[in-house]
Amino acid sequence: MARNPWNRPYQAQNDLDDVLRNIQRRLSTFFGKPGVGGGTGQNSSGVGKGFLGFLIVIAVVWIGSGSYRVDAQERAVILRFGKYVETTGPGYNWHMPWPIETAIIVNVSQVNSIQDEGNSNMLTADTNLVEVKWAVQYTQPDPLKFLFRVRNVEETLSQLCESAMREAVGQSSLDQALAFDPSITDRARVLLKQSLESYGMGISIVGVKLIEVGVPEAVQDAQRDAIKADKDRQRYQQEAEIYRNDVLPRARGAAAKELQDAQAYKLQVIALAEGETARFDQVLAQYERAPAVTRERMYLEAMENIYKSARKVFLDAKTGSGNMIYLPLDKLMSSSPQSIALPNDTMTVAPVKIPDVQVLPPEDPSRARSKY
Repeated sequence: MARNPWNRPYQAQNDLDDVLRNIQRRLSTFFGKPGVGGGTGQNSSGVGKGFLGFLIVIAVVWIGSGSYRVDAQERAVILRFGKYVETTGPGYNWHMPWPIETAIIVNVSQVNSIQDEGNSNMLTADTNLVEVKWAVQYTQPDPLKFLFRVRNVEETLSQLCESAMREAVGQSSLDQALAFDPSITDRARVLLKQSLESYGMGISIVGVKLIEVGVPEAVQDAQRDAIKADKDRQRYQQEAEIYRNDVLPRARGAAAKELQDAQAYKLQVIALAEGETARFDQVLAQYERAPAVTRERMYLEAMENIYKSARKVFLDAKTGSGNMIYLPLDKLMSSSPQSIALPNDTMTVAPVKIPDVQVLPPEDPSRARSKY
């Protein structure tokens, strides 16, 4: 054997063949085939061709792994080394195989649901405590925002839903909450939509639903007392309102009537005063022209007004005896409902016995006139 200057034998120039044989031996062991010992160059050539075919198969499989199918209700987000590239629609598509590109398929039409796992205690507008269990249905129409805007989508959405529901219940009364008033869920849906838009989560709310609403057992007794007191307050307010609506119109009407009566009395007094003034002016003018006649007429008118309501009548008999006859006509007229006519037919008297005529001493006509 030839030796080199260092007195070492030369190695054969078939290192590549040895490598191929080692690879073939390992593959044979891997696939369960008996190992191959030494061989000729023809065997080495066959081993090389088999390894090349194996690499080709692996390459084909690797390239084929980049193909994918997207359904009609799905969208695929393509990432190249973790960076967003594009969003593909329904159909068969291909992307560069892993680890170069990755496809994340998101169902944009499926309705998902999230609900409160435990009953949440919330305060109503009338400061009552209630236990509320809710559920929210949503879709993710924007897969890019849904995947990358928020780290934990379900946890964040759960917290937003609870916050919106607390605000909606806090603006409603206990009766509305216990009656599952639709205004609560409508208000919560609006608030939740505004929050999701500010976060840009790529989620669309389909519906908000109240599952259970009740009063906690620990505060039920106090709650009943508070409800009873509130109902009593409302009843008293209604009764006071009814009383006010009954009293105020009548008081206003009475006040208006008093004002109208006062105005009428004012006009009446003014009219009477003006009439008396005008009559006095007329009498004064006549008195200035004929004092004696006017004085006599005024005396006679005064006597007429005085005696027209008198019940006593004095008769001057003019018999020369100097006596006056007094007739009690008031007693005669009130003694019986039957009446008879006197010869002169001037008055009616009851058919009773006429009492004795009272004779009074005569009076001086001039003194009698001066009395009146």
